[in-house]
Amino acid sequence: MSLAPEQIAALIAIGFQSYRRRFQSSTRRAAARFESRDWPSIRRDDLERFDAYGSNLAATIESLVDAGYDTGDREAWSDARSLFRIQHASDPYTEIAETFFNSVARRLFSTEGIDPQIEFLGVPPKPTILPTHPLLRVYDRPSDVRSLLADLLRECRFHASWADIHRNLDAAVDLMPGCPDRVEVVDRLFYRGKGAYLIGRMFHGATQTPFALAIRHRRSGLQLSAVLVGEEDVAILFSYTRSAFLVSVDIPSHLVAFLSDLLPKRKPAELYASIGFRKQAKTERYRDLARYLETSTDKLVYADGVPGLVMIVFTLGGYDVVFKVIRDHFPPQKNFTPAAVAGKYRIVARHDRAGRLVEAQRFVDLRLPRDRFDEVLLNELLSEAARSVEIHNGDVNFKVVYVERRVIPLDIFLREAGSDDAARAIIDYGTAIKNLAATNIFPGDMLLKNFGVTSRGRIVFYDYDELCEITECKFRRFPQLDDPLDELSATPPFGVGPNDVFPEELPRFLGLTGELREVFDVYHSDLFDIDFWQGVQDRIVAGEIIEILPYRRSRTLEQ
Repeated sequence: MSLAPEQIAALIAIGFQSYRRRFQSSTRRAAARFESRDWPSIRRDDLERFDAYGSNLAATIESLVDAGYDTGDREAWSDARSLFRIQHASDPYTEIAETFFNSVARRLFSTEGIDPQIEFLGVPPKPTILPTHPLLRVYDRPSDVRSLLADLLRECRFHASWADIHRNLDAAVDLMPGCPDRVEVVDRLFYRGKGAYLIGRMFHGATQTPFALAIRHRRSGLQLSAVLVGEEDVAILFSYTRSAFLVSVDIPSHLVAFLSDLLPKRKPAELYASIGFRKQAKTERYRDLARYLETSTDKLVYADGVPGLVMIVFTLGGYDVVFKVIRDHFPPQKNFTPAAVAGKYRIVARHDRAGRLVEAQRFVDLRLPRDRFDEVLLNELLSEAARSVEIHNGDVNFKVVYVERRVIPLDIFLREAGSDDAARAIIDYGTAIKNLAATNIFPGDMLLKNFGVTSRGRIVFYDYDELCEITECKFRRFPQLDDPLDELSATPPFGVGPNDVFPEELPRFLGLTGELREVFDVYHSDLFDIDFWQGVQDRIVAGEIIEILPYRRSRTLEQ
């Protein structure tokens, strides 16, 4: 027998509340982890929170099936959807509850595209419940900057001791833009990696300025590490190239609204992702894309850059993302399978992106209007990615597609940039490779075309098909060759394993010449030495968590 709407709604509500408890539990432990400098446990909590959605989704579907729900009874499901919205109207997580309901529906019914009979489509009503804890702390007319900073840090309510709070305050005053008339800060700290961040805004008259205080817990005690002032500085913390914060919040939509006011260039999708709600971020991304398609006419065309051997990459000219579809077959030099490529994207999704890996949102059964596609692009999708792409009722249906923020390919940027901008990009390119290594990532293919330049000029990596962990690599020196003719051979005259890496070979793969090669060598020639890679490898194997600071050195107190 099938289930009544009340039973369906109740089982989904149980599954959602279980997810919510796990999410909140993992998040709330961050404060104690930071106090005790337990960095590995922060990482484990982050992964536990990451996995909570999928495991509770699977458990909810199992409970519905075990209880006897028949997917042929769509009317009962539709009624359950209406009942679920009523029941969660006062839930502080109402929008996330409805996304969870949609996830259950899509998985249970194997939905392709969007099914308006069984899913929530529109934006949910705002939660009617009042927060149990104020979102903001407010400071009106502080007497001076130093006392303001002292109040802000004191009310963070740390149990650990400060190493030298007076010295920190003296140095921080110089990084603040004068004494504000009013300050508002989120009354919860944002934790990520080894850092804790106080996020807020200050007012000088009618002018609003976002700011953040970065706090580190050294062996000697707590330390104010940096003062970030202005949208550009604070936006770096919430970049799509960084992992999510652990931050406790009563009403997520209220926090996202506040952050949106601070950072108007950051879309809700990115802000939900930045506080750990990845599925809600996808929901927001889809809604934003749907709105753009309804109000625009530009075509889906090939993205700029060298066509990929593994992915077909396309974009909308006026929209800031690219769509990436795995090809059915790869050329011989790509000795792996489409499933292995999907596995690389799963690694990135669970990894510390350290400001250098572009987030890739995985969409299943995404439909885009056929008439918006360039015909040459569409023909290639249907012929080269037929396992993932089909036309259905006037739409192009993608079984799996990855959506990433669009950046300028580094090779294109260097061709068009002036000498100073090109030099800065090349220096940061080497730094990006080192940052990735510090987080246990070896890019594999280091060609310039696989790196990009963000709108803020930062170099990021976005081609993941040959990515692997540093600890999986075997870094080797070239053996001495007895016969000079061996150097001309198309194949090496010595054994090479699948994970062998020869750092001496890297200059050939970078493809840098002239002044840019000279600049790279000045700053990053150590990348061509096996000692650099083995040194990083040894530190990671020893359990060291190498920190990559998410702010400019000019904003730090440790100069």
